[in-house]
Amino acid sequence: MKKLDIEKAARAIELDAGVPLPDLRQALEEAKAGIGRVTTPEQILVRQARSRAGLSQQAFAERISTPVATLRDWEQGRFTPPGGVLCLLRLISMHPELTQELATV
Repeated sequence: MKKLDIEKAARAIELDAGVPLPDLRQALEEAKAGIGRVTTPEQILVRQARSRAGLSQQAFAERISTPVATLRDWEQGRFTPPGGVLCLLRLISMHPELTQELATV
């Protein structure tokens, strides 16, 4: 971990995620330094999508038809969202207005 090129790793992860992940570099720096808790790119994506949608955990969970406890587990890194959910989160992150359409479904 000490030889980790933060910028190179961040670019690769963001390319894979399909969206910029603003807190990713800090998380990678912390992981490299062995400080605190490691934050995964998936956690960042979940939080970012919810934040950009401007919704509470409860409201966001309802919009994506997911139990709020599951959303919390994803945000806290206890579990990783399945692939289809990650795709939905990328879309919401890029187009937060989509959550309005989900409310009418």
